[in-house]
Amino acid sequence: MLWLSKSKYTLAWQCPKILWLRQYKPGEEAPLDSGTLARMNTGNDVGDLAMGLFGDFVEVTAYKDAGNGDRALDLGAMISRTKEEMEKGTPVICEASFGKDGNFCSVDILKQEAGGWAIYEVKSSTHPEKPEYAVDTAYQKYVLEKCGVNVTGTYIVTLDSSYVLDGELDISKLFKITDISEKVSEEIEKVGPKVEEVRKMAESDAEPDIACGTQCFTPHKCRFVGYCMRDLPSPSAFDLYRISKKKAFEYYYAGKADLRTLYESGELDDPKSAEAETRLRQAEHYVKSLPPHVDAEGIRSFADTVSYPLYFLDFETMTPVVPVYQGTKSRQQIPFQYSLHYIEEKGGELRHKEFLAESGPDPRRDLAESLCRDIPMGVCTMVYSKSMESGRIKELAEEFPDLAEHLLGIDKGIVDLIEPFRKGYYYNRNMTPSGDTALFSIKNVLPSVFPDDPELDYHNLEGVSNGGEAMEIFPQIQYMDPEERERTREGLLKYCELDTYAMVKLWQELERIV
Repeated sequence: MLWLSKSKYTLAWQCPKILWLRQYKPGEEAPLDSGTLARMNTGNDVGDLAMGLFGDFVEVTAYKDAGNGDRALDLGAMISRTKEEMEKGTPVICEASFGKDGNFCSVDILKQEAGGWAIYEVKSSTHPEKPEYAVDTAYQKYVLEKCGVNVTGTYIVTLDSSYVLDGELDISKLFKITDISEKVSEEIEKVGPKVEEVRKMAESDAEPDIACGTQCFTPHKCRFVGYCMRDLPSPSAFDLYRISKKKAFEYYYAGKADLRTLYESGELDDPKSAEAETRLRQAEHYVKSLPPHVDAEGIRSFADTVSYPLYFLDFETMTPVVPVYQGTKSRQQIPFQYSLHYIEEKGGELRHKEFLAESGPDPRRDLAESLCRDIPMGVCTMVYSKSMESGRIKELAEEFPDLAEHLLGIDKGIVDLIEPFRKGYYYNRNMTPSGDTALFSIKNVLPSVFPDDPELDYHNLEGVSNGGEAMEIFPQIQYMDPEERERTREGLLKYCELDTYAMVKLWQELERIV
């Protein structure tokens, strides 16, 4: 019999075929990426912290030897311990576990109330209204009621985005509790039929005939997309700029997923928006193997906003789910590093400065002071996609009023290098992305303009090769031994330096064009 857990049930809610594929085609499942693993670890940390929301508690998590020195959850022991604690009248039980008829769940927090028990499901999110949360919780209520437990309430525990750390961490303010009983009541009627559907499907060795659709990407991208859509050409309609998944699937089922077929069908003709115009340009350049599209006047209009001395700035940030620095909120972007290339005069020597904070202490003051030393007032500062750098600079100015004039002066001089690419002044057909790379991301634009330059290849970096890795690794440096710490810091510096050097090269190419 297929044993269902709350995570498996939620996957089946997204698409029942996922569980069949896991059983019969496990080799087709894409591995978890580092970002997903990091989010899972974060969820575990937040769950552990939330256990103390209602005071003293008993956690019933138990492990057993899984062989080869590994440990696995001992579900039988957890179910037994839960029963014992409930019979003793323990008011708060964490990871309370129940199993019946092939259904299993562990409740994050089970709290005794008058006449029964309430379910509190903990999420490391700030949005309690996500529909999958009600689905997850409804399944738990279904299992508990099968086990004879009277469920008196169902709640989602999320992080409160308005909570600002002031003094000691107050988990009663960090977390927000939302009653989702009404949504759970709507969902629980669907649980039994869905369980039967999934079990029936699992008993058959015939692959389920379930068409791909938007459910492949909602609420999460399915790790079997590559298998189920193995006939998808590359590039395809799904790679078009800002196209909705719904529209891309319309093309897919109309036999127009291939860019050539789609372009020749005329579906992309007569664009009604800048985004649609970009999609047409993508397809046209790919199909006709056109040379780069260059709007010299457009590039010149951008160049007219740039002056020397010229500074190229890039931040790296971390986003602690639980605030660790005074005056910060959950998931607030905390800058800890920057790279700064600069040229004093047109045609002048390229120079470089950088800053990387110590891991552990609040990095913001040191970074802000260093930034004010390194970038003079009134100069032109070039960034790539300005919302990141501009947003962080304004936050630093608000946090440190004595530096505000200088910081806001830096912000006033910012120009955004993404603009000539996003506005269509320059387009290279090699910019058509693959996978999850954004069309105008610097990591997509750079290799299209400089395809054979190993100096500009992020894949040649050691240790850190993307912002996600930088974000995850910086807080861990404080726990490393000296040799690993030095190696990791060097990797961070090289990665961030390449980001600004990439901007220099792109800007110089635009200058060459005009």
